[in-house]
Amino acid sequence: MVKLVILRHGESQANRDGVFTGWSDVPLTEKGINQAHQAGKAIKQTGLQFEHLHTSMLKRAIMTANIVLGEIDQLYIPVTKSWRLNERHYGALRGKKKATVKAEVGEKQFKLWRRSYHVVPPLLDKPDQDPRYIPLGVTEPRGESLEMAYDRLMPYWQDEIAPRLLDGHNQLVVAHGSTLRALIKYIDRINDSDIDHLEVPNGVPIIYDFDTKLNVVTKKELS
Repeated sequence: MVKLVILRHGESQANRDGVFTGWSDVPLTEKGINQAHQAGKAIKQTGLQFEHLHTSMLKRAIMTANIVLGEIDQLYIPVTKSWRLNERHYGALRGKKKATVKAEVGEKQFKLWRRSYHVVPPLLDKPDQDPRYIPLGVTEPRGESLEMAYDRLMPYWQDEIAPRLLDGHNQLVVAHGSTLRALIKYIDRINDSDIDHLEVPNGVPIIYDFDTKLNVVTKKELS
């Protein structure tokens, strides 16, 4: 059986401070760095060898990925960094404290913006012009629902991850809470109304075993 391991980055400064981030590029905290090392050690215990690592273009995921590869002694494997694996863009909520937003708009609206599949957060007036995306021809979103993040993620799954799994090569994905929720939604066939209950913890590897047609055989978390 072929294996896919997915991992949400370790705690970031925004996670620690309760701030909406999205495509904002925040680093890991000391706790997040330790979580990344522990995740790598847990993966190393499985003895898994990977053919490729996939991560986002944001430093909290990249730092986690590098730490994990060091812990599992596989720094030599190819790494692809893709904007399609970036966190969901929270639009005009970016940089705001979650507690403040919740107090301003109420718990119901707060939950819709944060957890709903279809609801789009307040949009930025205009997209940012981050130089890392300009050569790719990518315009940074003004804001995204989880559904929109799902739609940009799926081509990457179909073109870059699934074919390698079908060829029998184990894959490692280090990304973000929302994009991993979107990926799990697809793999586990979770319906739109139930996805709001799914939480992906920082620094906890999740291992999928697939058969030759990419049907899930087993799924487990490494603690």
